[in-house]
Amino acid sequence: MNRKIKVLIVDDSAVARKILSTGLSKDRDIEVVGTAADPFIARDKIINLRPDVITLDVEMPLINSTHKIVAIGASTGGTEALKEVLLQMPPNAPGILIVQHMPQLFTKSFAERLNSICAIEVREGRDGDSIIPGLALIAPGNYHMELRRNGARYYVTMNQELPVSRHRPSVEVLFGSVAKYAGANAVGVIMTGMGDDGASGLLKMKESGAKTMAQDEESCVVFGMPREAIKLGAAETVVPLNKITPTILSLLN
Repeated sequence: MNRKIKVLIVDDSAVARKILSTGLSKDRDIEVVGTAADPFIARDKIINLRPDVITLDVEMPLINSTHKIVAIGASTGGTEALKEVLLQMPPNAPGILIVQHMPQLFTKSFAERLNSICAIEVREGRDGDSIIPGLALIAPGNYHMELRRNGARYYVTMNQELPVSRHRPSVEVLFGSVAKYAGANAVGVIMTGMGDDGASGLLKMKESGAKTMAQDEESCVVFGMPREAIKLGAAETVVPLNKITPTILSLLN
């Protein structure tokens, strides 16, 4: 009698594991010997169960997703600077997250104005929004915006926790979350603005493997935020405003 083919199912989705397990088990020549929700559980089961075949999800939790993220922080002078950056973005640009220091209610109209002139979609972020190519999300005034990840899906959350670096939304909060959840799949950009919001967050991004840059002094309205990031060694490159978008796209390619 022929030996059954031993199969291990590896997928972060419980539903997918159940469907695959049920379907494969209908074949009398196949034995589903186990399932695993992440690659580390799978590693142990491979050693113990010695399967003949492994089904593997393309995107798994605990392994750097293939999706790219661009995180941008700006303050004084940032509205016009961001317009120049986003106008140069192609329709298939990677997902973009933006913190621009603005009062509540102003961010929605700012996003709508940019959306009307850009090739990409630009809108105020909402809690739970997925981050997809061709979409830029601007943190709503008076809310921190943070990156999260569930398997292959990147999404954002909003909260009204205490201001950070005297700001809500804070660039520091956004950059810290991007460092944690996107790592080397991200590019961080700190632009014109007063103060030091985002400087240490950009350093966290750099340390997590992200590419990082700062706007140069000559093209800034206020060189405070970029200067502080440069002083910390957080910015790998310093570029003028008109070179920010080409540099982002070059780094991601």
